[in-house]
Amino acid sequence: MLIAVTGAAGFVGRALVKDLSARGLPVRGLTRTRKALSCASHSNFESVIVGDIHAGTDWFHSLRDVDCVIHCAARAHILREAAPNALAAYRIVNVAGTRHLAEQAATCGVKRLVYLSSVKVHGEKTEEGLRFARDDKPMPEDAYGVSKWEAEQALRDVSARTGLEVVIVRPPLVYGPGAKGNFRRLLGLAASGAPLPFGAVCNRRSLAGLANLVDLLIRCVDHPAAAGQTFLVSDGHDLSTPALVRGLRRALGTSPRLLPVPPPILRLAGRITGKAAEVERLIGSLQVDITHTREVLGWTPPVSVDEGLRQTAQWYLSQP
Repeated sequence: MLIAVTGAAGFVGRALVKDLSARGLPVRGLTRTRKALSCASHSNFESVIVGDIHAGTDWFHSLRDVDCVIHCAARAHILREAAPNALAAYRIVNVAGTRHLAEQAATCGVKRLVYLSSVKVHGEKTEEGLRFARDDKPMPEDAYGVSKWEAEQALRDVSARTGLEVVIVRPPLVYGPGAKGNFRRLLGLAASGAPLPFGAVCNRRSLAGLANLVDLLIRCVDHPAAAGQTFLVSDGHDLSTPALVRGLRRALGTSPRLLPVPPPILRLAGRITGKAAEVERLIGSLQVDITHTREVLGWTPPVSVDEGLRQTAQWYLSQP
């Protein structure tokens, strides 16, 4: 079985092709540019440059003899989006590009496409005691989330017309070695040892360790029950922000040093500084229910939260 991975040089894609290669599975990494891949020396790995992703990308050469595509490439979520028409910019890559990939995959005889979507399809937060379930009504709140939901619908349409099997995976925040963005910034704060104002926060957030997400994506490649399904993924153990900081600082070898600042004060500070969205991600709740994923796929997250944080901390400490 030959597996093609789009976005193979990205955070998730790089880990995915490395794991697939380590399992002895033939992998074709599809990248936008000639960016080097750490797994390029594996005898069962090859890379193909496909250029920018849009409605006119030529996938035919890269999809030759491919059995399954895992589509990780996307226009990533940007917290402070600067594009004058953000939704249009996301749609070019995430919707039109994904639809075109699926159509050409079907034409090339690809059997299955596994799509890396996002929990943002469901929304930005959950109320106390509630979790997003895979069959909840989608309610994306930003341009990125809307584009991911529209891409899912486009894939369903292509599947219905062509018979291409589609599997959708919606992760929450993904962390692990190589993490960027908000989690990388939180790592830096945790490593600094400075007091952090989250001691009074009583939220719950689902996270997905990189190793767990990769393991699930690989499970979806050929599991007979996965076709046509939508799966939520997490580590299976939700954390409050204080618990996350304590776990990171324990792994980094620093003391917790959490100050009990009331959440309303933190929200006010976020509004004053123009960082309300960042603050809300640290003090609000977002939980997902992975019962369906466990039951349909017989899947259990192979890496615990503590181990995932330890691996991430070790990577961070090893950086120059």
